[in-house]
Amino acid sequence: MTLRTLTRNVEFPDPPFIRTLFSSTLAAPLWLVIRFYVGWQWLTSGWGKVDGDGWLNQDGAALQGFWERIVQEPEVGRPPIAFGWYRDFIQFMLDNEWYTWFAWIIVWGEVLVGIALIVGALTGVAALFGAVMNFNFMLAGTASTNPVLFLFAVLLLLAWKVSGYIGIDRWLLPALGTPWSPGAVIRRRRGKDQEAEAVE
Repeated sequence: MTLRTLTRNVEFPDPPFIRTLFSSTLAAPLWLVIRFYVGWQWLTSGWGKVDGDGWLNQDGAALQGFWERIVQEPEVGRPPIAFGWYRDFIQFMLDNEWYTWFAWIIVWGEVLVGIALIVGALTGVAALFGAVMNFNFMLAGTASTNPVLFLFAVLLLLAWKVSGYIGIDRWLLPALGTPWSPGAVIRRRRGKDQEAEAVE
């Protein structure tokens, strides 16, 4: 086997089922159900913190209390945080009183991710931010619904092209496009910029 053979580009086509699930609008109703479930979980969680004591009022006291609990290492049994580097990171944020402003990011992040998923606007981006939050909650030792929500968020990411089709993404994605295939809005903007450069 030569180096040329090893470096040759070979593309393996996906099976029809995978193509239908992640790239066909036929699967959009399934993604609508998953999207709505995950979005509702985020929205209700975030909205509960908007109304709840200690998050947006009292300078993030609720988040401070949570961080203080999870950095503790019990004499017997396993600590909530399994990775020392993550415990050090949380302790660093505690020592610098980041909870005073980080609570706002968590609360409004949960609310915005929930709304974006429910209405299907930039679904892939919303699912990515949701997955990051789920991942951090799991690193902090909080299981709850986080593993299931993380799995659904990853699936929504894989289906980003069609997961918001029954939603705002049906019009938003063609308008904005992608970095490798600009949409109508970006192409129009680039055309105006080129015309302005030609005039100059």
